[in-house]
Amino acid sequence: MPGFPVIAYVAAFLAALAGAAITLPPWRSFCARHGWVDDPGERKIHAVRTPLAGGWAVFSGLAMALLLGAAAIAMGWGGADAVRWMSHGMGRRAVQLVAVLAGAAAMLGIGAWDDRKELRPGTKLACQVIVALAVALAGVRITLFVPSMGFSLAVTVLWILAVTNALNLSDNMNGLCTGLAAIASMAFSLVAARHGQYLVGTFGFAVSGAFLGFLPFNFPRASAFLGDAGSHLAGYLLATLAILPHFYSERHGALRPAAVLLPLLVLGIPLLDVAQVVAWRTLHRRPFWIGDTNHLSHRLARTRLGRVGAVVVLWSAAALLGAIAVLA
Repeated sequence: MPGFPVIAYVAAFLAALAGAAITLPPWRSFCARHGWVDDPGERKIHAVRTPLAGGWAVFSGLAMALLLGAAAIAMGWGGADAVRWMSHGMGRRAVQLVAVLAGAAAMLGIGAWDDRKELRPGTKLACQVIVALAVALAGVRITLFVPSMGFSLAVTVLWILAVTNALNLSDNMNGLCTGLAAIASMAFSLVAARHGQYLVGTFGFAVSGAFLGFLPFNFPRASAFLGDAGSHLAGYLLATLAILPHFYSERHGALRPAAVLLPLLVLGIPLLDVAQVVAWRTLHRRPFWIGDTNHLSHRLARTRLGRVGAVVVLWSAAALLGAIAVLA
């Protein structure tokens, strides 16, 4: 069968990028009118009330790209080969894709609720567990070569919680979480595309495009923030994008069993950051869920780099790790 047309990846990426950029201004106005804003504070770096519109714009861009993709399949746009490949992928992964999208909407809602009401840590964690467990039960699971449903469910839930909260914690400087999400999702897309997992690759390119569509509104100066809604969405999408590709299978013999560790490389920067922050807070007998200014970004910003330089350095490190994972 002929190869999958690369134009489908480009279309998904550009549609999501344009969708996020186009919908951000109305979402920003909506959030400002209805009080969905982040006020200046002791640990905040902004001086004015800023709408928490980023998550909604990213989700809108992703939704627009997926709707365009569905229309393309239904109408036969892009050629018979593209339709054949995508229809094959949908036939195998339809339930998983629906579960991932439903989970994304749920995580967006949890974050938006937290933005508005500032949920208790236990309440927020319980909601995250419910979403992660539902997605795992729908078939989006990690196995690590262990033939146990209980093990698979537990590891998957822990993974989704870890990555979701790592990205949530990384949202502490303009553009940092948004850029990390765009870079990591691009890396996962390229890995999936390289190994013939076209539906996953297309979805990942759409995710990357949606975050890049929001980035100009968030960096270097921010007219809108991701908010907990956006950072929850970012972490959840990256966690599931790390699960969806088959990083190792007997059919793809070029991949070694150790390739299942590639997601740790792609997400190395946010995972390293959350690990060192939790360790620091534990050593100093502080609750790990209470924010401070000891993230990697804060430490770098206190050097000559400043905030913008710190973000660029962390983006660059994430891009380097992502490139290694893609080429591995």
